[in-house]
Amino acid sequence: MISKRVKKIKPATTSGMDSKAKELKAKGVDIINFGVGEPDFDTPEHIKEAAVSALKEGFTKYTPVGGILELKDAIIRKFEVDNNIKYSRDEVIVSCGAKHCLYNVAQVLYNPGDEVLIPSPYWVSYPDQVLLNDAVPVYIETSERDNFILDPDILKSKITERTKAIILNSPSNPTGSTYDRRTLEAIAEIALKFNLYIISDEIYEKLVYDGVEHISIASLDDEVKKRTIVINGLSKSHSMTGWRIGFAAGPKEIIQGMTNVQSQSTSNPTSIAQKAALVALTGPQDFVEVMKREFNKRRLYLVDRLNSIKGVTCTRPNGAFYAFPNVSSLYGLKTQNGQIIKSSLDMALYLLEKANVALVHGEPFGSDSHIRLSYALSMENIEKGLDRIEEALSRLS
Repeated sequence: MISKRVKKIKPATTSGMDSKAKELKAKGVDIINFGVGEPDFDTPEHIKEAAVSALKEGFTKYTPVGGILELKDAIIRKFEVDNNIKYSRDEVIVSCGAKHCLYNVAQVLYNPGDEVLIPSPYWVSYPDQVLLNDAVPVYIETSERDNFILDPDILKSKITERTKAIILNSPSNPTGSTYDRRTLEAIAEIALKFNLYIISDEIYEKLVYDGVEHISIASLDDEVKKRTIVINGLSKSHSMTGWRIGFAAGPKEIIQGMTNVQSQSTSNPTSIAQKAALVALTGPQDFVEVMKREFNKRRLYLVDRLNSIKGVTCTRPNGAFYAFPNVSSLYGLKTQNGQIIKSSLDMALYLLEKANVALVHGEPFGSDSHIRLSYALSMENIEKGLDRIEEALSRLS
C-alpha cells in the first residue's frame, strides 16, 4: 500500500498535457503545442561546448553535493550584479533544477500541520510539494483586475499561528505578472512582523517586458534577506531545461539543511551540466536579450489575437512566456456533438480534439476560469494555432 502523502498529490498537469500532445504528434497528427513551458531556442553553442569539453576531459565523477565551488562563485557574482544581494558559498546550493531546490526547501522548512501561503493562480507544483511534506497549502486569491498581484491586506488576513511561509513567484507562471517594489515592500513588512519565511521563485527574472524591472524581495534589506530563500536557475533564461541546473540562496542553516537532504536523495547535480552552467553564467549573455526580444514580439501578437476572439479576454503579462486568458464566458456553450463546455479542462480537451491545439487548463493553477498558453514557440505556429482556436471557438453554440 502506498503512503497517504502520495495519495494527496497528482501528476504535474503541464507535463501530462505535453505528453498527450506528443503522443498525438507521434501518430501523425499536426499538433500545435502551446502547453510546454520551455523556450523553443536551442542551448547556445558555447554552453554546449563547455559540456563536451568537460566530458572529454573526464569531468564525470562525483562533485561536492551542493555544487562545484567555481559554479557557486559564479552564482554569487550573478546575485551581486543582477540583484544587488551578497551571499557567501555556504549560503548557496546547486540542485537538479529549480523544482528540486523548491522541494529541498519544503523538506527543510515544513513540519506536519504548518500552513504555507500560496497566492492563486500558482505554479502547479507548489501545493503538491507542500502536501508531500505533510504541511497545509493555504490559497490567497488574487484579482484579474489587479493583474493577479497579491493584495497585502488579504495576505495579512490569511495568517494564523500555524503559518510558516509564503511562496512568491515573480515573474509568475502561469499569469506572467511581476511584482513592483512597493508591493514587495508591503509583503516583506508583513512577513517580518509575523516571522514568516519567504520562498521567492525567480526563475523567469530575465524575461520581463514593457520596461518592467525585476526586483528580488531579498534585496530590500538585510532583515528580509535573513527570512528569504531565493530560487533561480538556467532552464528558462539560457534554454537549458533538460540540463537540470537550478540554484538557491538563503540563510546558511537552511542551505545546509537543503544540502543534507540532497546528499541523501540525488547527491550532486550532473557534473558536466555544472560545467555548462558555469559558462552560461560567466560567458556572453547576448543570447538572453535575443530570446527576450523574440518572446516580446510573440507576446504582443498572442495577447492581441486572444482579445480579438469573441468570448475571450486576456490581461497583458509583463513577464515569463505565458498568457492566461479567461474563457469562462464560453462555459455553457455546446460542441457540435452536443457536449457542454463546463470547465477549463473541457475547453482544453475540446481544443485538443477538434482544433489539434494543446494547451493547459487553468484549474490545476488555481483558476478554472482560465487556460494557459505558452508563447515559447515559433510565430508561425502561434499564428496557425490561434487561427485554429478562433475557428473552433466560433463553432460553439
